[in-house]
Amino acid sequence: MTGPLLIDLWSDVVCPFCYLGSRQLDLALERFEHRDDVDVVLHAFELDPNATPSTVGLDELLATKYSMPLERSRALHDRLSQQAASMGLTWALDRARSTNTFDAHRLIALATTQGLGAEMARRLHAAYFSDGLLVSDASTLDRLAAEVGVSGSSSLWSSDEFAEAVRADELLAHQLGITGVPAFVVDRSYLISGAQGVDAIVDVLVRAWTER
Repeated sequence: MTGPLLIDLWSDVVCPFCYLGSRQLDLALERFEHRDDVDVVLHAFELDPNATPSTVGLDELLATKYSMPLERSRALHDRLSQQAASMGLTWALDRARSTNTFDAHRLIALATTQGLGAEMARRLHAAYFSDGLLVSDASTLDRLAAEVGVSGSSSLWSSDEFAEAVRADELLAHQLGITGVPAFVVDRSYLISGAQGVDAIVDVLVRAWTER
């Protein structure tokens, strides 16, 4: 096989494991000697396509969803925050505001056409997990786009631009049997499901490269 090593990554901007997994991928690529020959392609995946803005905190939402004590959900979120901190990320899950992510994915698709998809995805993750911003709000998305250097975001909200691209990503995930994220498909041969850690990603990258 010739050409760059391809990594297809399905994720959602409000998924904590996606943020951790994306960071793990960044760290893994720093250790991969052929990192200059790797292309990462981002794909949209909505954990809850029917989600609406909520004022209920993530601790309460998790406790309700899985019928667990509130103290348990807080402990799980604390553990995730500690994992994030170990990789240089600062989270404030008590400020996160659950909402729909369809427009955020459209913004990432727009950014990708300008070579800024990865940067836009990172900023959206931080906006949600660190800044407590509502990532479905058009004015917020416009401001985040400007920070990253993405132009033309305001035209998205009065159109269906990139809606088909988001739906196509989600359809492809379904066809591949991907039901949870993050999901990394390496060189169309290896699937890494979940935030498995930097070492695990490096191992798959090396194996995929060697087997070329």
